[in-house]
Amino acid sequence: MATGEHTARLAERAEVGRDLLQRHERSGSLFKRAVALFGVLFILGIVGFFMRLSDGVGDRAVWGYYAAVFAFILTTAQAAPMVAIATRLTKGHWRRPISRAAEIWTLVGLFNLVLFIPLLWILPDLSDGRRTLWFWFEGDKVPSYSPHIWASAAILFLVITGLAMLWVSCLPDLAAIRDRSNGWRQRWAGRLARGWHGTSAQWNMLHHRTGILGALYFMMLVFVHFLISVDFLMTLVPGWIDALFPATHAANALQAGVATMLLTMFFLRRFGGYADYITLDQMWGLGKLLFALSLLWFWFWFSSFNVLWYGKKPSEQAVLELLTKGPYLPIFMAAFILNFVVPLFTMIWNPLRKSLWGPPLIAAGVLIGTFLDRVRLYVGGYSVTTELKAHEIPMEMIPATNMPDIADVLIVLGAISGSVLVYLLGTRIFPVINIWEQKELLMYKLHKPFHRTEVLVLGKPE
Repeated sequence: MATGEHTARLAERAEVGRDLLQRHERSGSLFKRAVALFGVLFILGIVGFFMRLSDGVGDRAVWGYYAAVFAFILTTAQAAPMVAIATRLTKGHWRRPISRAAEIWTLVGLFNLVLFIPLLWILPDLSDGRRTLWFWFEGDKVPSYSPHIWASAAILFLVITGLAMLWVSCLPDLAAIRDRSNGWRQRWAGRLARGWHGTSAQWNMLHHRTGILGALYFMMLVFVHFLISVDFLMTLVPGWIDALFPATHAANALQAGVATMLLTMFFLRRFGGYADYITLDQMWGLGKLLFALSLLWFWFWFSSFNVLWYGKKPSEQAVLELLTKGPYLPIFMAAFILNFVVPLFTMIWNPLRKSLWGPPLIAAGVLIGTFLDRVRLYVGGYSVTTELKAHEIPMEMIPATNMPDIADVLIVLGAISGSVLVYLLGTRIFPVINIWEQKELLMYKLHKPFHRTEVLVLGKPE
């Protein structure tokens, strides 16, 4: 490479670094208004929680919407980092502007961990005869700490893994903030950067550990969905035996995680001032993933549906009546249309899929459908009052639709707003665009003459 071209590359990298640092340090009035709005809604959610807490934890039915919104955040916000993990493994350059935006969603795991604590009180103990996947004990041999301890440890490890992945990925950017900023940002960045100076050993450590932590996060995400879907839902409904449902629960999270990132990209581009970095390539790339995962949503649902439909046991027919054909049929139909039908018949059109507005619009519908699906499952499942020991006996009575009251509405709005608030505050600490990956991209870009034009050549790392 010529000396002049090398000097130009260095200058371009320095300019990108300065530009992104300046954008990170700016926080306009729109950001402050958004923080104030979501902060107020979060406080109302706390009020709704204490209103619900006054009813006690003995009646599971009144906590159905609380469990549903916890599962919704687990399915969306805590699955969004998979966009960074999966696309980094494929070494695609198009994902570089959105990898950090996906990783910041790991901060919401801390918030959801707090939401999980009341569910431990609500879940019936095994001494009540509730079935569990793990083992069966009789009488005094029942361990009172299970499965609460296993689920708590799994969610805690998922949160710690996500935070470690975010921290390791941010080390070079934190060092840049430490060296070029001042005030509280400089102090915090200095503590978090922990002696990062960009040596070869440190860069090797960063690349290897982000890969390892990403793989661990994926495994723990699937395992947590497995535990929550089994012990905090399926075992509470007599007759509901479906070996595929935990995988269905986890697969839904992949679709919802991509949808979460599409909306995140839209707002960062439209209101965050990152239109120069988040472009059509990112919308198009995630739009194709959303289309594929929407087809997978139908495959998993239909496979589980067949188990109960063709089983024809009275207990299995009762489960179908509760969750699909009976009181929650309108909610199921809405979720089916938003999660499968609409993406199928819209995302097949390349002009819509390859646009800046189409994928985010479909993603918003997918998130609404995912929330309705969690309401159908958790509110319906928590409404069952049949004795939990009667695993093979059909439910004595299919409960009617559990409509939300004011406390439920406040809890749902507050929990979702709290998640967004945590994300917004996280963007003040960690740059929402990965600075070092943007600078690294310039090392793989080269414009070369080709006949009468000039083409962009992109190299592949490793």
